[in-house]
Amino acid sequence: MQEVAVLGVGVHRFGKTGDDIVGTKSVTQLCRHAVDMALKDAGVSWSQIGAVTAASSRFSGGKGWGLNGNDVVEDMGSTGIPVYNMSAGCAAGGNAFNVGYSMVAGGIYDMVLVVGGEVMPKGMIQTSGLEDPNDPEFLRQRCVGMPGPSFWSTLARRRMFDYGTTEEQYAKVVVKARKISVHNPFARFQKEVSLAEVLASPYVSNPLRLFEICPVSNGAAAVVICSKEKARQFSANPVMVATSAVATVDFSDALPRGLSGPVPAGPSFHTESKAVVLKAFEQAGIGPKDVSFTELQDNCCFYELAYPEEWGLCAPGEAERLLDAGEYAPTGRMPINPSGGFVSFGEATTAMGVWQIAELTWQLRGQSGGRQVPGAKVGLCQTNGLGGNATAAILKR
Repeated sequence: MQEVAVLGVGVHRFGKTGDDIVGTKSVTQLCRHAVDMALKDAGVSWSQIGAVTAASSRFSGGKGWGLNGNDVVEDMGSTGIPVYNMSAGCAAGGNAFNVGYSMVAGGIYDMVLVVGGEVMPKGMIQTSGLEDPNDPEFLRQRCVGMPGPSFWSTLARRRMFDYGTTEEQYAKVVVKARKISVHNPFARFQKEVSLAEVLASPYVSNPLRLFEICPVSNGAAAVVICSKEKARQFSANPVMVATSAVATVDFSDALPRGLSGPVPAGPSFHTESKAVVLKAFEQAGIGPKDVSFTELQDNCCFYELAYPEEWGLCAPGEAERLLDAGEYAPTGRMPINPSGGFVSFGEATTAMGVWQIAELTWQLRGQSGGRQVPGAKVGLCQTNGLGGNATAAILKR
């Protein structure tokens, strides 16, 4: 196995259709911006890319078939290179990164472009529209009447029951995130909000309010990765990929089974996310205490409290105290989402896992400005998506 380096990264600022940020750009135009930026950052030309792994979806996938990677290649120049289009819901970007990482590590290609981009439809993310009684997502959203925000609110309410979490503490997650995103030129929201403003925003699904749930966004991200040997031609001290991992939900998870079967005793939610992060720790040969900062998938503020505990970054029930003490900030003891997180960017589903790699890279290079984590050496990122897909990656300097 070869060691893998991140050579270049690029991001198109996130926004929504019709605003001053993305206007009416197509997903290919968003990706072109990110790819050009990543190539320039890496100091390489398009002709040096050996393969493309692309995150794709049904929302804005190339040619209507989720062929975003093929659209990118046609736009950049049809050099005949192989394209791998990945579909894993919100975990698609992390999945595409894992495939690219695996091919470089395995010596199949010296240099791979990983790209993800999305133009999202308005409103809440819906199911495929297929009325399939065997699909738990269809049953949850269409039959039970529980779209994403209602689903997240049940998890948030459960945490309030288990640990006494307050609505004010959920709101503090957003206050922290927006204070950070002021310093992130790629975030959709770059204005601070007060605790009072968050608590004054309307309920979407009690106890979660409008400001506490990430909206859908348009955006794109790209990463150039290569072997360590190849990277030495361009950088004396590149950011290295300690590992990239993928997992799916297991039988003990209450979420997919809760509609039709017995729910296991005790909290057993998102087992795929816990499994993939622990797998990444094992593969990288590190533990939670070695992590300098974490970028995690915060579809709502609940996850910033729950995930760090599940992964061993802190003890169960401790997250609220750390948040209150300022330890979640970039300068704190356990920085969480120093980018500003999903609640500051909104979710462009397939771009998220690639965007996280870009953020980790900037942090480890010391290029994050006012959101910089001092002395960052090891960064962890995580996504989970439709179908019980989950990804994690660890980068180091």
